[in-house]
Amino acid sequence: MRVVKCFDCARAEEAVDAVGICHHCGVGVCLAHCHVSLEPGHRLSGVGQSTLSRRARVLVCLTCHSALVPSYAADAQGHHAR
Repeated sequence: MRVVKCFDCARAEEAVDAVGICHHCGVGVCLAHCHVSLEPGHRLSGVGQSTLSRRARVLVCLTCHSALVPSYAADAQGHHAR
């Protein structure tokens, strides 16, 4: 059995098991390189979509998170500059 490794850790020549797969781009991510959020669930209903009453957990890598949430990218850049 092969275990998926974290993509960002592998780039740093470390072998860390992934805890999940990025919902947006599909890379393996460890706890240090992922962001988990709760988002409204949707399902197709007739000709449109229906929003579900319960929120769904979504896991994305930090690269996709910073691309999808511009305020996070600005905060991260300011944080690294300190």
